[in-house]
Amino acid sequence: MSNRRAIIEASLVVVLGVAAFGSTLALVQRSNDYAFFDPIISVKSAVSATYAEEISAETVRKMQEGAITGMLEALDDPYTVYVPPADTAEFNKDLTGEYVGIGAQVNITEGYLTIVSPLEDSPAYRAGLMAEDKVVEIEGQSTLGLSIDECVRRLMGQPGTPVSILVERGGQRLPVTIVRERINTRAVKGIVRDPANPNEWRFLIDPERKIAYLRITQFLPRSSAEVAKALASVGADRGGLNGLILDVRSNPGGVLQDAVAIADFFLKDGVIVSTRGRAFPERIERASEPGTLPDFPIVVLINGQSASASEILAGALVENDRAVAVGTRTFGKGSVQTVRNIRVSEGGVEKTAELKITEQAYYLPSGRNLTRKGASLQWGVDPSPGHFVPLTDAQTLDMLRARRDEDVLRAPGQGANPGAEPMGLDLVKKLKDPQLEAAYAAVLARVTTGQWPPVDAGATPAMTQAAAEELSRLFATRDRLTRDMIRIERRAEELERALGDAATKPKDLWPDEVDVVGGKVQVFDKDGRLISTLEITGNSLERWLIDAEVKPYQDASPK
Repeated sequence: MSNRRAIIEASLVVVLGVAAFGSTLALVQRSNDYAFFDPIISVKSAVSATYAEEISAETVRKMQEGAITGMLEALDDPYTVYVPPADTAEFNKDLTGEYVGIGAQVNITEGYLTIVSPLEDSPAYRAGLMAEDKVVEIEGQSTLGLSIDECVRRLMGQPGTPVSILVERGGQRLPVTIVRERINTRAVKGIVRDPANPNEWRFLIDPERKIAYLRITQFLPRSSAEVAKALASVGADRGGLNGLILDVRSNPGGVLQDAVAIADFFLKDGVIVSTRGRAFPERIERASEPGTLPDFPIVVLINGQSASASEILAGALVENDRAVAVGTRTFGKGSVQTVRNIRVSEGGVEKTAELKITEQAYYLPSGRNLTRKGASLQWGVDPSPGHFVPLTDAQTLDMLRARRDEDVLRAPGQGANPGAEPMGLDLVKKLKDPQLEAAYAAVLARVTTGQWPPVDAGATPAMTQAAAEELSRLFATRDRLTRDMIRIERRAEELERALGDAATKPKDLWPDEVDVVGGKVQVFDKDGRLISTLEITGNSLERWLIDAEVKPYQDASPK
């Protein structure tokens, strides 16, 4: 036999051996998967065959969802979830910002559905709906007492179909018919609406000094295109912008690729983010020079509700020395979820459910993972040194109210007169936003002096400030609960004294002087059979039993 033939045959044996070994591993894995479901199938079969009452198709569906949900809950990961077929439309609406309806932000006020604001260029806006309009009827049925979800469900439908509503405005009731359309939520907003065209936003916070403001509410599949359009409108691509405030506060994240694309607008090179997981090789997203905007100072506004993709954008700009971060520490969600379609059968009909599963983790350019873990003192993205700006609850409420008023889409002539609205610092102060004020001051200093505001060398590090702020909130919560407990105790004592002998004695399962530690608890079923014997290892048993559905047993002698 020639050496060549021997080598070929030996190689073939190796290849076939590897193939056989791989097939064996696959069979073992498949066998293990089947073995996993054996007890689940046995339980389902036993219930279907012998349960005391007839099992409906709806109950079977709930059993199936319960089994899936139980498996996922064991992972202790709030971001890995099962979405049944009935909920996939709503889930995808949140994911893509796209749905079919009238295009309006709504709330419940005094029991009725109320328009908070019509959306830009939406059927609701074109039909003349206004902020604070009360929708008292939808298709002839009252909205009084209905939930927001139920009202929204009735307003949504197929594109091109009409929906009739009855609107109450200024004491008058007006019938309105609106033709539903496919609505694409805009995720990029400016500082205030343009008085000349309320459908559009004004992005220059300081036209004189050419400082712009962009607020990204979430990352949708078209967010990067919206950001590019907004930046072009203020001349950023032509060297006409001197400074930018990029606001990702309370942005829960969304599509990673759009966050990466936005970061790439501002970075010529360097790592933006890397992802890796147990079943995936490391993937590194890098900035490239083509398409990079001319250089100008950037401030990124962040807070504790900035999560996931918004943390990636902020972290990439800060760690590549392209921006300064102002605000408070971000949320700390550094995991990557993938949505997979799951085929299910409901009543013999094939439907599609979805599984959102954590598959990878994000890593900042420094290599640090964002995720908050246990008692760690560091997570997320911290404000830059000297730019930690926390808000009190009162300041947050004032800011949200002012922002809500500016966000409302009003008909032409309802808002401020063009040219009469404040600019620069006057506008910032009108918005009652200390974090925005700090961001504006920082970028203004950089634009006018060429330097960022000086940082006190002895200032407390942002990481320590963030941990101290959280500790302060925890102490405040503890103190508030303690005060509530004291008030409850005092009120109970007052009522007890007033009622005298008629007062109901506090529930007590055994005398306080009894030491039960080291004792036993035995649990019997209704027929007196011993189910379990438990050792008592602490003094909290009575406190927990008082809140449980138990009461002293008449015959205390054990069986």
